[in-house]
Amino acid sequence: MSALRILHLEDNAPDAELLRAVLERQGVDCAIRRVETREAFEAALEREQFDLIISDYTLPSFDGLSALRIAGQKRPELPFVFVSGTIGEEAAVESLRRGATDYVLKDRLSRLAASVKRAVEQAQARAERRQGEEKIREQAALLDKARDAICVTDMERRILYWNKGAERLYGWSAEEAVGQNVNDLLVPGGSTRPAEALQELIPRDEWQGELHKVRKDAREIIVESHWTLLRDEAGQPKSILVIDTDITEKKRIEAELLRTQRMESIGALAGGIAHDLNNVLAPILIVTELLRDKLADPEVREMLDLAKASAQRGAEMVKQILSFARGASGELKILQVKHLLHEMVKLVRDTFPRSIQIENDVVGDLYPINGDATQLHQVLLNLCLNARDAMPNGGTLLIEAANVVLENKQTAMLAEPVSGKHVVLSVADTGSGIPPELLDKIYEPFFTTKEPGKGTGLGLSTVLSIVQTHHGFIELISEVGRGTVFSVYLPAARTEDTGFVGIGLATVEMGRGETVLLVEDEAALLEITREMLEAFNYRVLTARDGAEALALYEQHGREIDVVVTDMVMPVMDGAALVQELRRIQPQVKVVCVSGLGSKAKAAQLNPHAFLAKPYSTDKLLTTLREVIAAR
Repeated sequence: MSALRILHLEDNAPDAELLRAVLERQGVDCAIRRVETREAFEAALEREQFDLIISDYTLPSFDGLSALRIAGQKRPELPFVFVSGTIGEEAAVESLRRGATDYVLKDRLSRLAASVKRAVEQAQARAERRQGEEKIREQAALLDKARDAICVTDMERRILYWNKGAERLYGWSAEEAVGQNVNDLLVPGGSTRPAEALQELIPRDEWQGELHKVRKDAREIIVESHWTLLRDEAGQPKSILVIDTDITEKKRIEAELLRTQRMESIGALAGGIAHDLNNVLAPILIVTELLRDKLADPEVREMLDLAKASAQRGAEMVKQILSFARGASGELKILQVKHLLHEMVKLVRDTFPRSIQIENDVVGDLYPINGDATQLHQVLLNLCLNARDAMPNGGTLLIEAANVVLENKQTAMLAEPVSGKHVVLSVADTGSGIPPELLDKIYEPFFTTKEPGKGTGLGLSTVLSIVQTHHGFIELISEVGRGTVFSVYLPAARTEDTGFVGIGLATVEMGRGETVLLVEDEAALLEITREMLEAFNYRVLTARDGAEALALYEQHGREIDVVVTDMVMPVMDGAALVQELRRIQPQVKVVCVSGLGSKAKAAQLNPHAFLAKPYSTDKLLTTLREVIAAR
């Protein structure tokens, strides 16, 4: 240890030497700087470094209390000891009150060394304590700058420390939070997860995991929480340091990614199923049309019409699954929605419980719209099903449609105000209604309030997707206990052309002996399509895959007027076949067919026409006549 640096205020030289001798004899290694006047005392304090001040109490031109005051102003950290032969008990007490560390009488210098050592040790302890406090203040300032919420609790979970990050994340100020039980303040009712975390923490000293917590404004958030157990000197649990990171947005993005991946998987699965189902439905449609014209019995023909309608509905359902799973939009055509509305009213009256009263109010002269009939049918069906489920004990379901003209209407679903003619379709019920806190979630995929097994959470997300595809928007009015009204606004078409494809078999031209190369790997569909084409006066060559079709074309290429090929086949698929045929004959006429609805992929081949399975007889025959007649 280096020698103590002592500033000695003493006007008596012999007394100063005596003090030095006593300290040395008592084992205190020191370097003493003696001053006698006020000026010298102040100058020494300003220019030199000392560990201790020793001062006489009474000096000729200066007194000890004045020196104590000056030292307190200039060097408050230095311990100050009075050594005097004249200080009385009352003056000694006053000096201690004013900040002196100790006093020693000159006739009792035997305790001088102990007093000096104690004064220096206390000063060092104070300095270390100040440094520690300053370090804590610096650390606290850094903690307050941290984005994470940092708090310290005791073992009963009472909050002892609460940083600015916690204030920002949870909304509670430090004054509001400190002293509160953290579970009462932040944990949603009924959650046992924090208690489980505490049980895991004590034996391990560390715990990390995800917790659901609630802010001051009642909004729930998800945090990544890291707990560290702090122990006392005896090793007993003392407190818990908790660092929380808000991962609510991260979890939302992860959920969206998982939903996207799941939808991609559903799309791939649906594509495979759709291909098989469409191949099954296509022969049924063709056979029902062929047999109908050969039968005279009205009842039998009605049964065939029913079978055909069922097959068509199945095909539309497959198309809708593909549309949702892949985000694909159907082909929009000019149509009148009143036909869909009347069909929906009949459907719900026939199938919904008798406890639900069905009412409708549809204006007769609705504006025509650009739409996909199958998708709009799905919109109405989903809204009606939701209305039914909201009225388990019965009620009233009202289906309405009317014309409206909008003028700069603001809607949350569209960025710009909406103007112009629209058709508004409304489905209203007198059911349970939707709680306000759920209104922002009802269009999210897989969100449902129904019991497991009674809803997928895809209904309203499908409705929203379809309405947006039709450039429309949805308005919702709901009151808990009184019912809900969904209003779908669809823009009117810009033309008055409201032509429709008629129901049933249209009049088509017979073939003129042209040769068709039909390529299809499904045996039943290949055979029934061949028979139908031959019945309509076409000559048909058949192949079960692209390789077989290519061989036939090389033999009979000059005779073949058009090639009708499936896109998905073994050995050689439709795309490869078309490319090879064009290498042989660039002007070959091609009709591409697919059960996957992959018109975009087929369009890359630039065929003369595209048919989606299952196609009707009249659609195939009309397409053939158009392609053959084309130059």
